[in-house]
Amino acid sequence: QVQLVESGGGLVQAGGSLRLSCAASGRTFSTYAMGWFRQAPGKEREFVARISRNGGSTTYADPVKGRFTISRDNAKSAVYLQMNNLKPDDTAIYYCAASRTLVFSPEPSRYDIWGQGTQVTVSS
Repeated sequence: QVQLVESGGGLVQAGGSLRLSCAASGRTFSTYAMGWFRQAPGKEREFVARISRNGGSTTYADPVKGRFTISRDNAKSAVYLQMNNLKPDDTAIYYCAASRTLVFSPEPSRYDIWGQGTQVTVSS
């Protein structure tokens, strides 16, 4: 069973950048597609980005396209989210998640394992 731990969150001004990391334990990391989600206060958890098991396919939510980049390093059992040109609307707790589902889905219910989250705050 994979366990996930996020890091890299913090406070940044609008227009700035952050890089989130998600470290996975366990030897089956490469068998999971990985996703990033976020949840702002009073809102539902929403899909941000997903990367396939071998890193060859990525999918992004419309609000982050062109600004965020998801990547993974299976040798290090890690997934990353590079966030550029951050906006106040990006403020949320960011979660990484692992899915055994091969077909892309933005639904949190399709992800089997979750990290504890890391706070990202963007000031205007």
